[in-house]
Amino acid sequence: MKSTNSTVSTANLYKLDGKIPVTQAIPFGLQHILAMFVANISPILIVAGACNLSASQTAMLIQSAMIIAGIGTLIQLFPIWRIGSGLPIVMGISFTFVSVFCYIGPTYGYNAIVGAILVGGIIEGVLGLFAKYWIKLIAPIVAASVVTAIGFSLLSVGASSFGGGSGTENFGSAKNWIIGTVTLLSCIIFNIFAKSYLKQLSVLFGLIVGYIVAACMGVIDFSALQNTSIIAFPSIMPFKPEFNINAIISVTLIFLVSATETIGDTSALAASGLNRDVTLKETSGSIACDGFISALSSVFGCLPITSFSQNVGLVAMTKVVNRFAIAAGAIIMLLAGIFPFFGSLLATLPDAVLGGCTLMMFGNIVVSGLQMIGKCGYTQRNITIAALSLSIGIGFTQVPEIFGIFPKIVETVFAENCVAVVFIVSIILNLVLPKNMDVTPASK
Repeated sequence: MKSTNSTVSTANLYKLDGKIPVTQAIPFGLQHILAMFVANISPILIVAGACNLSASQTAMLIQSAMIIAGIGTLIQLFPIWRIGSGLPIVMGISFTFVSVFCYIGPTYGYNAIVGAILVGGIIEGVLGLFAKYWIKLIAPIVAASVVTAIGFSLLSVGASSFGGGSGTENFGSAKNWIIGTVTLLSCIIFNIFAKSYLKQLSVLFGLIVGYIVAACMGVIDFSALQNTSIIAFPSIMPFKPEFNINAIISVTLIFLVSATETIGDTSALAASGLNRDVTLKETSGSIACDGFISALSSVFGCLPITSFSQNVGLVAMTKVVNRFAIAAGAIIMLLAGIFPFFGSLLATLPDAVLGGCTLMMFGNIVVSGLQMIGKCGYTQRNITIAALSLSIGIGFTQVPEIFGIFPKIVETVFAENCVAVVFIVSIILNLVLPKNMDVTPASK
């Protein structure tokens, strides 16, 4: 009888609403959070440094980010009205906004960033609610191209983490190579030899092994755990919003770019995790959740919270889509925010360990995008849209100097964001190319 129950709960891991025991939900939820935790707080550290925020202010933003990300994830999983997709989407601080915030912050101040996020988030949220009026512009080949671009854009992120974190003094050192390689091999070996549903915990196993190896090699900094309070709650309106029109326009444009990434993430998750096309209701709810949760995040002085592509890759890799398992991860994030010591402990996870686990995950997003392109059909029109948008989007952003002739705002938005360029080019091509481009054989 126990064997039958175990088999049923294991099968339920691969169902959205399957009932699973807490003993299964916690490790799978923890795996999702560990896979994105460092990437979730990194944008805050970068922007806070550019805006000269104090250490206490930065710590407060990290705390708020974890709590709002946990709330946003729960709303994505269990929608409120039309806000939320009902899919296993994990929310976190978006890297997409970092470059524009590093420009706005020193120029207009951090308060202008907060005001722009509030306005831009509401605009994206409203666009999400009314997605049925414009979503037809996003043809399947456009969504497939965007998903593929997301995967390719994350490969360098995984490689940078593998090397120890871009810009660090010991980047690419032998220690980082050893830690990253051991972590990656641990994931692969565990996936090969583990039985049943335990195979899908290969990332968690790799993270644990990599962490232990890193601790033994003395590369983990535990100083952040000192003088950490036991319990704390986020502050409301720690930064008074300032509504600067230039900042609002710039950030709203990035919110539109972020919406395209969310469309791609939602499409990829449905395709790779559920083996079906995403519905209009799911896409609309996902975009609305991104926008309104980001607006809520600004109330706590924090940066935009959007769908996390890293975790889409994890779903593509494990096929675990159970909402209750992901909800366990959201609760862990909430606890990490309310109990700062817990969050500080998770933050000690070295970049090289994360890089060793994420390389395979990000590769899975690329493969999911290519599979979506295949499902669209290899017509001449589809090949032209995918090939040209990817070559321009990925190629041009490899040499950002090519955007030097454009206004600063255009350069800020597009120069290093291949997803945005791929989206714009694929949309334009989809609108202007003839519907039937295939060459028909001449009649005899």
